[in-house]
Amino acid sequence: MTQYSDHHGPEGLLIRGTIIVVPGRGETRDTYTRFARRLAADAYRVRVIDAPVLDAGDPDGSLTGLAERLTDAIGGTASDDGVALPVVLVGSDTGAAALAALLGRTGTGPAPEPAALVLAGLPGPTAESAAGIGTWDDELDVRTSCPMHRGTLSQDPGVRRGSLGDAVPDAVLGAAYASETGVPTLLLAGDADPLADHEALARAAKSLPRARLSVVHGAHHDVLNDLQHRSVAAEVVTFLEALRNDLRPLVAVRSSAW
Repeated sequence: MTQYSDHHGPEGLLIRGTIIVVPGRGETRDTYTRFARRLAADAYRVRVIDAPVLDAGDPDGSLTGLAERLTDAIGGTASDDGVALPVVLVGSDTGAAALAALLGRTGTGPAPEPAALVLAGLPGPTAESAAGIGTWDDELDVRTSCPMHRGTLSQDPGVRRGSLGDAVPDAVLGAAYASETGVPTLLLAGDADPLADHEALARAAKSLPRARLSVVHGAHHDVLNDLQHRSVAAEVVTFLEALRNDLRPLVAVRSSAW
């Protein structure tokens, strides 16, 4: 049984790269079906794995296990059973924290080494950021204002309700924010996300040699799946295309009245 969900691009098009999506607290692979299909439509091979289980008593073991699952999911994405390059890792919530912490370690990441990271909804580096989440409706309000996404979460029996109140291991969050990875990184945060620490995110982005922090107006914690999901997916695709062009944007605005 495969440990990931597979999303293929349009038939007849060359695969432009491999994208592995890592969910966050309480989420399932189905949580990212809409997002994965949108990226796959642009001829990327997208695979969604299960959310990482982060053991506060053994954070290194948790990250090593994640690296192994990522390596398994990366393999066989090309038509000749090789790997469709470049490989880009996308994480949300604790998935983002775990990826940042993992890539911050030396020589312990997945193989082949990813060419880029997308970190969405990275939790703030304080345990208090998750306080005040009570009922399921409260949690939905923190997560999203998108009716479709709220329905997806509510109707999925695999979604673990109340999970946003779970503490993220300090060692993982600390390693995530202290990461000095040189891999090009796109950080995505909603300006209405109560779990985000925007000052810490700005510091983290400035500390990395090749990072971009994009703030989504009106978006909540589930920034990849909130009401602005089309614009967010477009931002991710723009990043992916720039990555293929040595991080040089393919479109530049010379004049605009808005």
